[in-house]
This record gives sequence, structure tokens and C-alpha cells, in this order.
Amino acid sequence: MAPRLRSARNATLRALDRMSLLEPVYHAYERVRSLRGSEDGEVDARGLPVPPRRLRVEVAGTAGLQWFLDSGRQQAGIIRSAAERNGAPLESAGSLLDFGCGCGRVLRHWAGLEGPAIHGSDYNERLVGWCAANLPFVTASVNELAPPLRYEDGQFDLVYAISVFTHLPHDLERAWIDELSRIAVPGGLLLLTTHGDSYVDRLEADERATYESGEPVVRWPGVAGSNLCTTFHPESYIRTRLAPGLELLEHTPDGGTLGSREQDLVVFRKPVPGTAARS
Repeated sequence: MAPRLRSARNATLRALDRMSLLEPVYHAYERVRSLRGSEDGEVDARGLPVPPRRLRVEVAGTAGLQWFLDSGRQQAGIIRSAAERNGAPLESAGSLLDFGCGCGRVLRHWAGLEGPAIHGSDYNERLVGWCAANLPFVTASVNELAPPLRYEDGQFDLVYAISVFTHLPHDLERAWIDELSRIAVPGGLLLLTTHGDSYVDRLEADERATYESGEPVVRWPGVAGSNLCTTFHPESYIRTRLAPGLELLEHTPDGGTLGSREQDLVVFRKPVPGTAARS
């Protein structure tokens, strides 16, 4: 999007926010984008059901079926590779959690994975309901926008959150880091994607100054959890302040590719008792 158009769009969004119309207008926009045919009942090449357009738009902001399938496959590959190079291959895990699973864009690609119990969680009941009804190898559950989750302490060997912390303001971000750490086993991995330097050209001048000072930038926190709420994380913040109680194993700029833009890949490990977290 050209800078002038982006600036006009942001001005419109700010006006809607002042009038408390931002959330209803954005949801109406999502509904309009999903109107052209439903594709209900369609399946992919492996015979797994495909979520209808209205759910794909809600999750990804686009109804494109091929994008939905290809990007989910790509993300599953990124997760698998990151787990392996950090000493935790998926097949050796006892359980894994897709936090913010949506309608199974990534989850569907674990069909046939032998080893871990596969769980998905999301705060949108419709999306979780679709996963529960159509992905029989997944145990899906609903969470609230804020913690806690219903899982036990130390239940998961791997927790991943793809394009989730990109849509959370500071208070929720910190609360969810603590909660996901709680449900990870000691030595377990927490894998995130974030908006990093690849997105700097989207920032306005004041936002860019904030970002370059090492502070995250959050747009539209009033619609936290939606695709409209957008958070940008500078590398220095990730390395020193995002998860101070966890060990940072990896921060790979552009390593968490998602669609036409590349998100950063961040991998933390929960310390084993008796060891110190290090960055």
C-alpha cells in the first residue's frame, strides 16, 4: 500500500476508533469479504475438510483457499524445522499446543503425525467448533482473551503461537507469555512469530521513532486479538524484555514467513529448575 493511502486509511481508522465504531465496522468488513460463495463441504487433496470462506477471512483476512493451505503447510514446516534444530523433534514430544489455532490453518498439517497428543486453543468459539468437528486428531478448546488456560502446569513439550503476539497489546502479551510458560514442561519450547524490521515501512514517523528506540508499537489495542490490532516488536525488545524468565534460543529475522510478508521467528525454552535463563 502506498504511503499516502496507508496514511488516509489510518486516519479513517482513528476516526472510527474515536466514535467507538472501529470494532463493528471491521467485523462488517470481514463479513463482506467472505460473501462470494461459501465452499462449504470442500476437502483438500488428503480428504480433510476445508473451512468455509467466512472462517478463513476471520483468521487470515483473506478467503484465498490456496493461500490458506499453502501458508499453513509452510508454517508447519517452519515449526518442525525449528523444533528439530533446537533439540526437540516433534515425534519425541508428548504433547503440543497450537495457541491461537483459528480454524486449523497449521493444525491440519499434523494429520498423521505420530507421537504427540495434538491440542489447539482459540478464543473464538466458532473457529474452535470447526476444528473439533472436522479435525478428529485434534483436541480443541476455547480460551478467553486473557489467561488462564484450562491446561495443567507443565503439560506441553511444545507451544507455538503463529501470528498471535502480532495482535496483542502489552498487558495481554505479558500475561500470555507467563501463562504459556506455565503450561510448558521444564525444557519445553515456546515458538512465536512477530512483526519485525520487515514491517518498518508500514510505520508512521512517530511510530517508527518509538520502534527504533527499542519499544514495541501497538495499533488499535481496543480490538485486541483481531487482525486489526497490530503489534510490531523490535529485536532489542524481544531479546531483553519480551520473556525475561525464558531462555532465548533463536531470533531469526524473516524466519517465520507468512504470506507475502515475512515475520520474525522467535524460539524460547523454559529453563529446567536449577538452571538460569540466558539470552
